[in-house]
Order: sequence, then structure tokens, then C-alpha cells
Amino acid sequence: MKLSLIIAWLLSFPLSGHAQNVKDMKTYPTPETEIRNVIENYYFKGIYEGNTELLKKAFYKGALLFGDVDGVPYFKTAEKYIEGVGNRVSPQKSGKDFKAIILSIEVINSIAVAKLQVRMYDFNYYNFITFNHIDGKWFIVNKTLTNVPL
Repeated sequence: MKLSLIIAWLLSFPLSGHAQNVKDMKTYPTPETEIRNVIENYYFKGIYEGNTELLKKAFYKGALLFGDVDGVPYFKTAEKYIEGVGNRVSPQKSGKDFKAIILSIEVINSIAVAKLQVRMYDFNYYNFITFNHIDGKWFIVNKTLTNVPL
């Protein structure tokens, strides 16, 4: 008897009256999703195609690049780096293998660090890319790199 009353009471409430309209529900990308987009669609694609316009969308104007390539110190401004990418034969046009993967992304507030591996030509680069959220967008503000022989 009690069970019947409880069921009757529960069925007396309208099922659709307070439900959220799924059509009106908005989803917002997470910072990690936005950073992945910059890496995959601007940085990796820009390097692979030699597309300087894509790279300019990824890098903050004053970004700096540091590291070493086969033990030789490496330093460039983002502007010089992007210019160099535009002046070389791209991996896409060279027909050589290109493999780029995101190993990790860590986000804290408006900063983030991504660890990447980029294999192209005869290089096996590891990159640590620092991002900053500026004017509503994630930009690469610093890149460090090293080549690790295969």
C-alpha cells in the first residue's frame, strides 16, 4: 500500500516541466582542448606544410626559442624561426617522414606547458612549449627544444 502511494505521488510530478532543453545547452572547450587545437592545427600543421601564416597564429610576437641541436646551442626569435620554416623545403614537399605527437599538457590558470615529440628529416626533437592565455587566446610564448638521436 505504501509503495503504491509513493509511486502515485512520484508520477504526479510533470517529467518535462523542469528539464533543461538540450538544444539550448552550450559546451565550452577546455583550456587543454584549445591548446591542443593550437598545437595540432597551427604549430604541427605549420611545420609540416611550411605554412608561416599558421605558425604566426600559434606564436606570440615576442616569443623566444632556446635549446640545442646535436649539442650546438640554438636561439631564435619566433619571427626568425617562422622565417626559416618558410625558407626551407617543408616535410610535406620533401616526401620525408613526419610524425608529431603531444606527450603531455599541463594547465594552471592562464599558463600551460606542453611536451611534444617531433620527428622530421633526420631529427627527433623534444619540445617544451610554454603557452599564455592572452586576450582570450592561447599563444606559444616560449619554445625549448633538443634533438635526441634515434
